[in-house]
Amino acid sequence: MRSARDIRDLSHPLVNEPPLTAIRIWLFTVAGLVIAMIVVGGATRLTDSGLSITEWLPLLGVIPPLSDADWLVAFEKYRQIPEYQLVNKGMSIAEFKFIYWWEWAHRFFGRMIGVAYAVPLLIFWSLGRIPRGLLPKLLAIFALGGLQGFFGWYMVQSGLVERVDVSHYRLALHLVTAFVILASLVWVALDLPGDAAKVGTPDLPSAQRWLTAAIVALLFLQVLVGAFVAGLKAGLTHNTWPLMDGAFVPDGLMALSPLYMNLVDNPTTVQFIHRLLAYVLVGLAIWQTFSLNQAAKPLVTSSRVLVLAFLAQAALGIWTLLAAGNMAETPIWLGLLHQGGGAVVLVIAIWHAHRVYRAG
Repeated sequence: MRSARDIRDLSHPLVNEPPLTAIRIWLFTVAGLVIAMIVVGGATRLTDSGLSITEWLPLLGVIPPLSDADWLVAFEKYRQIPEYQLVNKGMSIAEFKFIYWWEWAHRFFGRMIGVAYAVPLLIFWSLGRIPRGLLPKLLAIFALGGLQGFFGWYMVQSGLVERVDVSHYRLALHLVTAFVILASLVWVALDLPGDAAKVGTPDLPSAQRWLTAAIVALLFLQVLVGAFVAGLKAGLTHNTWPLMDGAFVPDGLMALSPLYMNLVDNPTTVQFIHRLLAYVLVGLAIWQTFSLNQAAKPLVTSSRVLVLAFLAQAALGIWTLLAAGNMAETPIWLGLLHQGGGAVVLVIAIWHAHRVYRAG
């Protein structure tokens, strides 16, 4: 004979399911913080602040210099690296404090995101509110966040000995990892029970899923190439559009030897690839939105929003390129809009991809 509790459980099959609304809000909040962090990281790069702190102290590094003596010690350490000796020699302590605070804020914000992720994770876990299948995903994101902190220091290290800036390879690793974390947070949040889009298209052709996957993959490739553009300062050359200084295929495109090095070390080639990828992404997004015209309304809506996002981001990129040519440097506010815009585009692409893959 069943007890009253058994009858209650049978009558309400979801009564023992952990409430997921709070988890969803938490993940989206952390995703918002990651977008803000991507913008702060861009500001750190554009203000040439990233090498101002020459040590990595995961715990004690949260404490900035508190006295004049502490500031002099930090400044003296900075004066030993090539960036000071070859680029900023003679800078004042006030100028040093400006770049120091940018880098300190960057690192502090990263730690804050770690706390904003870890503390709720432990609380939800201890209260038994995390479904068994979700926990490995959340722990994987946490581990990736810790690895991202190491990648940040790995990037900074490259500019402390023989260079006056960081390696664009390590910059790309750091930026792409941030975008992977952002995409993972958004996908997991969207995939929680009760939040999947009910798009009602069970017969959606598999080609649409392949096309969506290609768009997301090319978007990550575009982020990688964009990091190369930033690291090589490729945006300060060929500041014309739609042609590159009067030519679709500019001079010097394959000037390096061996030839494959042009793909990653030649500023002209890197900018050329960045432009081409933008055209391809816009074209694929437009193609998909037309091919989905007869699909369920949620898919049509997300595909059109993605097209608008790609067009807006492309326009920002062109604006940034032309403005850099006029000013001989990238306007910080435009550079930040473009970098932050890339993060927003990724979120929209993941949202659309989730709808496509959960159609039915």
